[in-house]
Amino acid sequence: MPARFPGFEPRGVIPAVLLPFQDDLSIDEAAYRAHLRDVGGVRGVTAITTNAHASEVASCDPEEQDRVLEITLEELGDRLPIVNGIYADGTLQAVRLAKRAAAAGASALLVFPPGVLARGNAARPDCLADHVRHIAAAVDLPLIVFQYPAVTGLTYPLETLVQLAEEVPTFRAIKDWCNEPALAERHIQVLHGLARPVHVLSTHSAWLFASLVTGAAGLLSGSGSVIADLQARLFDAVQRGDMAAAQALNARIRPTAQAFYAEPFFDMHNRMKEALVLLGKLPCAVVRPPLKKIEERDIRRIAAALSDAGLLDCRRLAAE
Repeated sequence: MPARFPGFEPRGVIPAVLLPFQDDLSIDEAAYRAHLRDVGGVRGVTAITTNAHASEVASCDPEEQDRVLEITLEELGDRLPIVNGIYADGTLQAVRLAKRAAAAGASALLVFPPGVLARGNAARPDCLADHVRHIAAAVDLPLIVFQYPAVTGLTYPLETLVQLAEEVPTFRAIKDWCNEPALAERHIQVLHGLARPVHVLSTHSAWLFASLVTGAAGLLSGSGSVIADLQARLFDAVQRGDMAAAQALNARIRPTAQAFYAEPFFDMHNRMKEALVLLGKLPCAVVRPPLKKIEERDIRRIAAALSDAGLLDCRRLAAE
C-alpha cells in the first residue's frame, strides 16, 4: 500500500502515543483507540508516532507491532500521517519491520539505533549509518533518525548525519535527544542549512521551550500523549514570535515535565499512563515487565503536577 500522505515532511507537533494494556498484559485495543482519537483530535497536531518508546515497543513482538500500526491507521490514517517506529538490534530485522510498515500504509519511519552498537560506536559510526542506509534502500518512506545522547554510546556524529543527508534523499528529519543545548542548536544550524534540509524535531521534553526557541522544526514527544494541546500551543507561539504567550505556556508545561522525567528516567511513560488515568482518559495504567507500577506517592506528585498545569482539579479528585 502506498503511503497515505505522499510527500509528508516530518515537522510540527508529533505526539508519540502510549499503548494501554489490560490486567493480563494483553493490548487493550478499545482503550488504545480512544487514546488515539483523543490525541489525534488536538488542534495543531501534524502527525502521530506509534511503536516507539512511549508505546513500550521493546515489550511488543513484531506481530503486536503490526496490529498496533493497523489500529492506528484505522483510527487516524485518513486524517493524519502515521510515523511508525523501527526498533530492532539487527539491521535485517529492522528492514523487515520497515517493509511491513510501508506495506501497511505508514507515512514515515522513526529509526532507532541498534543497541548492539553502544560499545564502540564512536570508533565505528559507519555501522550506525549503514543501519539507516539499509532501511532507506528497502523502502521509500521518509526517515526520522533517532539521535541519542553521547552517554548512551549511540550518537551519530554531526558529520555522519550530514553525510547521510547528502547520500539518502529520504532522510528527512532527526528526533533530537542529544541532551546538550549547544549541540542541539548546532544540529539545527547545520542540518537546516543543507541544500536539502533535514528537519530537527526536539524530543528534549524536559526543556522543550528552550529547544524550540533555537529554531527546531517541531517536536516528537511522548509527553504529547498527555499534553499535546499545550505543546501545540507552545510551538505555535514560538513560531509566531509571541514569547509572552510561550513563556506562560511553558510555565504550565514545566510541572508536568518535572514529574514525568524525574528519576528513574525509564518510568517516564509509566507516569504518563498514570496521568491519563487521573484525567479519566485511561481505565488503568498497566505496564509490561520489566516495568512495574509506580508507588502511590509518585502518583500524588503527578496529580499535583497536573493541577499546577491547570489540567486537573485536585479538590474534585479528593472528593471522589
